[in-house]
Amino acid sequence: MASEDALKQSMDRAVKRYSSLFKLPSTRKVLSLLPLSCIGGVLLSTIILFPSIEGLTNGLLTGVALFFTSLIVDYAVSAFILGRDTIFNLRRAMALSLFGWVFWLFFILIGVAAALVFGLSWWVRLCLLGFSAVTIFRLVVFSSTASMGPKRLLVASLLQPFSCVIPFLILWARIGYPITFYVPLFFFFSLVVCLVSAFSFLSLLNRVGEQTLGLHSLSLFKAFMLNWVLGLNAPLEELLERLGEERNVEISLMRFGSSRSKAAMVIPSVHPGPFKNIGSSLLPSLLKADLEKELNCLACVPHGLLGHEFDLASQLQNQRIIADVADSLRDLKVTEAKASPFVKVSNGLATACCQIFGESAFISFTLAPRTIEDLPQELGLFVRQEAEKHGLRLCAVVNAHNSIDGKSEMQESLASLKDVATKCLKEVASKKQLPFEVGVASLLPKEFSLEDGMGPGGITVLVVRTGQQKAAYVVIDGNNMVSGLRERILSMLLSIGIDEGEVYTTDTHSVSALVLTRYGYHPLGEATGNEKLVRYVKEAAHSALSNLEPVKVACRSITVPSVKVLGAKQLEALCLLIDRTLQKAKRVVVPICATSGLLLMLFLLLV
Repeated sequence: MASEDALKQSMDRAVKRYSSLFKLPSTRKVLSLLPLSCIGGVLLSTIILFPSIEGLTNGLLTGVALFFTSLIVDYAVSAFILGRDTIFNLRRAMALSLFGWVFWLFFILIGVAAALVFGLSWWVRLCLLGFSAVTIFRLVVFSSTASMGPKRLLVASLLQPFSCVIPFLILWARIGYPITFYVPLFFFFSLVVCLVSAFSFLSLLNRVGEQTLGLHSLSLFKAFMLNWVLGLNAPLEELLERLGEERNVEISLMRFGSSRSKAAMVIPSVHPGPFKNIGSSLLPSLLKADLEKELNCLACVPHGLLGHEFDLASQLQNQRIIADVADSLRDLKVTEAKASPFVKVSNGLATACCQIFGESAFISFTLAPRTIEDLPQELGLFVRQEAEKHGLRLCAVVNAHNSIDGKSEMQESLASLKDVATKCLKEVASKKQLPFEVGVASLLPKEFSLEDGMGPGGITVLVVRTGQQKAAYVVIDGNNMVSGLRERILSMLLSIGIDEGEVYTTDTHSVSALVLTRYGYHPLGEATGNEKLVRYVKEAAHSALSNLEPVKVACRSITVPSVKVLGAKQLEALCLLIDRTLQKAKRVVVPICATSGLLLMLFLLLV
């Protein structure tokens, strides 16, 4: 079974591969490139073959006719054939025609070169072969992406290439090329070959999915596309629910208050992924919003230790977690009035921060300024065993997830993480507990979007004053942050009178698969800008300091039973399916196209 690190890398790579498939040119770019390629390509061909005023006129008229034919047909197909389809609007229909026409132009230019050596008939033959290639291309694209019946699919696929071949037939007639009965016969033969080729290709790809996960590869592709293009989560989550496995999910809860609730901290043993609005990607901000409404206090949801194998399968599973957490916190009575100081221990590679509240501990880990990604479950088990040795009945373990700068090496760092955990727990357990105060503040910078890496949970700062020490827990709803930003925030906190602290991200994947970057998302500080982000954290920290008040705390661990998660095996198979399907496509596309091309060229020798 793949390690947590390998699973994350596979998942991120899979999402980025899928995402890159759906990056289309803008409407303005399509409208500029389509006439340029139609008119320019045909004009160039006719001038080379017929270097005269008549050749220029014929090429210009044919190119203009091709452009307007394509534009009118795309509008008709979009309005009347694809009107009920959720994916294909006019822009996407035009973009598909542009790609198809560029593909067709490749064959036309090869035909021009062949015609100069072997005669005009080869220009006609290669142009008709290009027509067939475009037809296959459109059949494959519509079959694998659009949601419509077979009749509409055929009309949408065939109408544009069959309409665009008419200007060529008129051109050939004008230049005196004989249009025999073999030409209409070729169109019938071509249609049969194109249908067999396209659906053979798609069937072979679907078989990969059936063998790997028991579902069609194209079903997954369509579901992903519906989410990428329209933000629809239900189709993909239905598949993930089928693939998921049931697990008991442990959640650590902390509630601060006195006569009323002051703040809440929740650490779920769930990974907030896989991307956008799928599964538990939005869970940190959803939990925060719901708890703040239910408890009338501020809440934050730092990241636990688990990786993508603990992504929830759907929004339904999110709601189960949220409901159970809200019920448990509502009934949780604050009783503990003392806390230890905030203790930080580093060994040069790993850093652990810990604070004890009564008989419960909050401990977090980072490898900053090196990259820290998802931490192995093994570390959580080790830490809890160590905590028991010091008489702690509960230990909430958090991955600060606050630095990214290249390759992650979690397994290699495990020994260092265990070392600082042991030292930190030993030191904090020796500290005297004192009455404490808590101040908390939250804000959402309006200038930062999901594309910039800021999730809807915004920035939350919780300050704990124990004796003379003030410590800050800075929780930002994002997926990691650029290396060095954590240190700048901690330095700023020190400058305003906060003695200790740590910076945490929620690892929300609501910011993932929105931009095509190195990571598939912007870590905090990459698009937001360090100075602006530090300024907002400073503002929240000042607000938290201004409302410090004596509180008590209650800590509890709950278990939500039988929650559907992706699971390591299913996630590994899902990532492998994408690679295997792409590899299968590469292996079969050449034999299928070569066989189709050979059959069509044999027939075209009669034309």
